[in-house]
Amino acid sequence: MRIVKIICITLITSLFTACGSGNQKASSLFEIALEKNANLVNQNQEIGVSIKNKKEKDIESVQYSIDGKVIPVKNDKIHINLPTLGNKILTAKITFDGETVAINKNLKVLSEKAPEIYTYTIINEYPHDTKAYTQGLEFYNDTLYESTGKKGQSFLRKLDFKTGEVFEQIDLDETYFGEGITILNNKIYQLTWQSGLGFIYDLDTFKKIDNFQYGKSREGWGLTNDGSKIYKSDGTEKIWFVNPDTMTEDGYIETVTNSSIFNSANELEYVDGKIYANVYQKPSVMIIDSKTGAIEGVINFSGLSDIITKTENWDKTNYVLNGIAYHPERKTFFVTGKFWDKMFEVQIEKK
Repeated sequence: MRIVKIICITLITSLFTACGSGNQKASSLFEIALEKNANLVNQNQEIGVSIKNKKEKDIESVQYSIDGKVIPVKNDKIHINLPTLGNKILTAKITFDGETVAINKNLKVLSEKAPEIYTYTIINEYPHDTKAYTQGLEFYNDTLYESTGKKGQSFLRKLDFKTGEVFEQIDLDETYFGEGITILNNKIYQLTWQSGLGFIYDLDTFKKIDNFQYGKSREGWGLTNDGSKIYKSDGTEKIWFVNPDTMTEDGYIETVTNSSIFNSANELEYVDGKIYANVYQKPSVMIIDSKTGAIEGVINFSGLSDIITKTENWDKTNYVLNGIAYHPERKTFFVTGKFWDKMFEVQIEKK
């Protein structure tokens, strides 16, 4: 009986060892090799691909895929044409000796073109509250809604953008650091920074009606929506898709240029298929394709900080450009900054 038990234990151990070594076996046999040892490619690029056959096995077939999409091979090259950009995994399914294994290679898929440079023309200047550490800005029916940050100073308010008159205001508990907002389906959605918690308000009564928690996203930064889903930035390269009915994150895009993956999207605004995103701590706004994540343009707002009033407590870290809202009837953008005394109505133009 003792001998039988020992044999059984040995067999079970062998089975577990065999199951656990599958991936290691595949990687010890094969490796994906890209032309010039590339680990990044651009959308619509053709690049040479091959399998490094370490043990000279008799390979019967190879099938490549990215995100489950099969990538055809022609003349030993693959053509990169994906619905979204960013960090990807190139998978090769290799059949040999009647066995099929899969091996992976990390790949960065970047934008096809460099971002275009945009500038602006100031159309109007309006007053802005110098006590407002602006985090979110949005128009609804010609009324401006603003969310601010800093613990003990965070609030949500609606106001007359022309005069700065505050119609209603909700002060957040001093434990919360307010962040971005968006308005959808007669509700206002507001983020907090590192609490993992957001708030939902009734647009008409301006009363809080619910809370929501974040999923995989790291923090709360910016919010916007396209009329059906919410987009959320979190301080990484990801902009998340949030279902407004369940407040669950249903996927994401990654923001990329033609040369790198970029991780500084802050306050967001959606207009005609593009996401306009403040670049954290910089006087610029990215124009991002909301489907692919490609950064198609950058708006340089560096001149605005020269024409605001700088207080005695002025510092570059706090008094940065942040806050962008599109006025659909006027077809102009409104931008401001943290603790700025002015808000600017601007027209965006290619440089």
